[in-house]
Amino acid sequence: MEAVLWYVLAGTRGGPNRIRIVRALDERPRNANQLAEDLDLNYETVRHHLDVLTENDVLDSSGDDYGAVYLPSDVAEAHWDVIEEIGEIH
Repeated sequence: MEAVLWYVLAGTRGGPNRIRIVRALDERPRNANQLAEDLDLNYETVRHHLDVLTENDVLDSSGDDYGAVYLPSDVAEAHWDVIEEIGEIH
Protein backbone atom coordinates (compact mmCIF):
# COMPACT_ATOMS: atom_id res chain seq x y z
CA MET A 1 0.00 0.00 0.00
CA GLU A 2 2.88 2.38 0.65
CA ALA A 3 3.91 2.22 -3.00
CA VAL A 4 0.34 2.99 -4.07
CA LEU A 5 0.18 5.98 -1.73
CA TRP A 6 3.49 7.33 -3.02
CA TYR A 7 2.35 6.94 -6.61
CA VAL A 8 -1.17 8.37 -6.16
CA LEU A 9 -0.20 11.21 -3.81
CA ALA A 10 3.32 12.10 -4.92
CA GLY A 11 4.01 10.52 -8.28
CA THR A 12 1.37 12.32 -10.29
CA ARG A 13 0.52 15.92 -11.09
CA GLY A 14 -2.72 15.71 -9.07
CA GLY A 15 -0.97 14.55 -5.91
CA PRO A 16 -1.10 17.81 -3.96
CA ASN A 17 -4.86 18.15 -4.47
CA ARG A 18 -5.36 14.50 -3.56
CA ILE A 19 -3.50 15.06 -0.31
CA ARG A 20 -5.74 18.07 0.40
CA ILE A 21 -8.81 15.92 -0.29
CA VAL A 22 -7.67 13.03 1.92
CA ARG A 23 -6.81 15.40 4.78
CA ALA A 24 -10.15 17.20 4.47
CA LEU A 25 -11.99 13.88 4.56
CA ASP A 26 -10.01 12.84 7.62
CA GLU A 27 -11.43 15.89 9.39
CA ARG A 28 -14.98 14.90 8.41
CA PRO A 29 -16.65 12.85 5.68
CA ARG A 30 -18.08 14.88 2.79
CA ASN A 31 -19.51 14.50 -0.68
CA ALA A 32 -17.88 15.74 -3.88
CA ASN A 33 -19.82 19.00 -3.94
CA GLN A 34 -18.89 19.85 -0.36
CA LEU A 35 -15.23 19.09 -1.09
CA ALA A 36 -15.25 21.26 -4.21
CA GLU A 37 -16.67 24.17 -2.22
CA ASP A 38 -14.51 23.69 0.87
CA LEU A 39 -11.26 23.28 -1.09
CA ASP A 40 -12.14 25.82 -3.81
CA LEU A 41 -11.66 23.25 -6.57
CA ASN A 42 -13.65 22.51 -9.72
CA TYR A 43 -16.32 19.86 -9.10
CA GLU A 44 -15.18 17.71 -12.05
CA THR A 45 -11.60 17.86 -10.79
CA VAL A 46 -12.73 16.68 -7.37
CA ARG A 47 -14.77 13.86 -8.93
CA HIS A 48 -11.71 12.71 -10.89
CA HIS A 49 -9.51 12.68 -7.78
CA LEU A 50 -12.19 10.88 -5.75
CA ASP A 51 -12.42 8.21 -8.44
CA VAL A 52 -8.63 7.72 -8.46
CA LEU A 53 -8.45 7.60 -4.67
CA THR A 54 -11.37 5.18 -4.41
CA GLU A 55 -10.01 2.89 -7.16
CA ASN A 56 -6.71 2.72 -5.25
CA ASP A 57 -8.38 1.92 -1.89
CA VAL A 58 -7.36 5.21 -0.30
CA LEU A 59 -10.99 6.26 0.17
CA ASP A 60 -14.27 4.49 0.89
CA SER A 61 -17.66 5.85 -0.07
CA SER A 62 -21.23 5.29 0.97
CA GLY A 63 -24.42 6.23 -0.80
CA ASP A 64 -25.26 6.67 -4.46
CA ASP A 65 -22.81 8.15 -6.95
CA TYR A 66 -24.11 11.74 -6.85
CA GLY A 67 -24.57 12.01 -3.09
CA ALA A 68 -21.86 9.59 -2.05
CA VAL A 69 -20.01 10.54 1.10
CA TYR A 70 -16.28 9.82 1.18
CA LEU A 71 -13.88 9.06 4.02
CA PRO A 72 -10.39 7.57 4.34
CA SER A 73 -10.34 3.79 4.05
CA ASP A 74 -9.16 1.56 6.88
CA VAL A 75 -6.07 0.83 4.80
CA ALA A 76 -5.30 4.55 4.47
CA GLU A 77 -5.83 5.04 8.19
CA ALA A 78 -3.38 2.20 8.89
CA HIS A 79 -0.78 3.99 6.73
CA TRP A 80 -1.56 7.54 7.85
CA ASP A 81 2.09 8.15 8.73
CA VAL A 82 2.98 7.63 5.06
CA ILE A 83 0.26 10.06 3.97
CA GLU A 84 1.60 12.66 6.38
CA GLU A 85 5.16 12.08 5.18
CA ILE A 86 4.06 12.64 1.59
CA GLY A 87 2.08 15.71 2.65
CA GLU A 88 5.18 17.27 4.18
CA ILE A 89 6.94 17.06 0.81
CA HIS A 90 4.09 18.76 -1.05
